[in-house]
Amino acid sequence: MPAWDITPSGVDSVASLVGLAMDDMAKDVKAYGKDMKSAASSAGTISGGYCGAAPTGPVGMALALFVDGKMGEVLSLGARSANSVNGAIEATNHYINGDLQDAANAQRKAAKAPDVKELLEAARKKGGQGEK
Repeated sequence: MPAWDITPSGVDSVASLVGLAMDDMAKDVKAYGKDMKSAASSAGTISGGYCGAAPTGPVGMALALFVDGKMGEVLSLGARSANSVNGAIEATNHYINGDLQDAANAQRKAAKAPDVKELLEAARKKGGQGEK
């Protein structure tokens, strides 16, 4: 097991800064989604006249496919950031309590990549509920 040299106040400070950056990132991702939706609906279509809602054209469909293909990466970035911050805090708490084995376990757990399929499934369920 590696040697530990943790400054709990330093961990708190960095975790706080990362939390602020994650909040900013979440706002950017939300704006990205709105902008892509707007771009897709503004891209027009090849079809002639229509009644009701305009059909999705090829550019709009391509944008939708692009967003769908990148959604896992975006969700993974947020989940991995959250896991890292939470893992650092958990490991630090174990360190403070003198339990270096649990600290190491928390650190290893935080370093694991999140399950992207699970993240996508949860996001799609949430999206299907009409939440914004």
